Amino acid sequence: MKSARSSTIALTLAGAFLFGAVNAVSAAEGAAHWSYEGATGPSKWGTLEHEFATCKLGKHQSPIDIEEQGAKKADLTPIKFDYKPSVLKIIDNGHTIQVNYAPGSTITVGGKTYELVQFHFHRPSEEKINGKSFDMVAHLVHKNSEGKLAVVAVLVKDGAANPLIETLWNNLPKNKGTERTVNATRIDASTLLPADKAYYTFTGSLTTPPCSEDVTWFVLRNPVELSGREIGRFAKIYPMNARPVQPLNGRVVEASP
Repeated sequence: MKSARSSTIALTLAGAFLFGAVNAVSAAEGAAHWSYEGATGPSKWGTLEHEFATCKLGKHQSPIDIEEQGAKKADLTPIKFDYKPSVLKIIDNGHTIQVNYAPGSTITVGGKTYELVQFHFHRPSEEKINGKSFDMVAHLVHKNSEGKLAVVAVLVKDGAANPLIETLWNNLPKNKGTERTVNATRIDASTLLPADKAYYTFTGSLTTPPCSEDVTWFVLRNPVELSGREIGRFAKIYPMNARPVQPLNGRVVEASP
């Protein structure tokens, strides 16, 4: 039989990966030993477990600070969003609020199609534009048939209320680590997107341990609005759950028309 430590490490990796990529139902249980501050904060992630070494040694890490003037203007195709309604499945996994999405919703870009698996939130935004953070960011995580990940980042600023967010916050589970399914409620992730979907794109990583690389990022240039109350309700649970920006290390950031 595996040792208790081996089992714990396996569960930790599963939870952390699912939080950043697929389905973090057990993340709170398995990844509670990393955090956003102190001895288990971002600067220490790479030393907490050898499986997290990429957090320290990786050269294509996320998030980044995007300089508009430095982004390469490129003839990039628009992202085709084909999101469909999903039964609400929501979890507080100990690091964020996450919504696990039903199969069948996709994005297509550059001739590749990725399926939406989940979306979650960070406060403040992990990505910066010209050194500026936004109030929050939503990360919509997608996976293609080859197992490659693509994340769409939607920046959030204080403004008008968003009915989708009201629905999410009104249906939060009472306990961390327990997914709540609300069969009577359907949500549509497309209502979280801005009207103008121009974007920046670059190669990066998961922004949580194990910080796996080879993730394609699409940061939408135009933010959406949430009300101050909606932002505040998230902040009461997670006042700060953002990894600091990472070096570009020669990566090129492209900007769509």
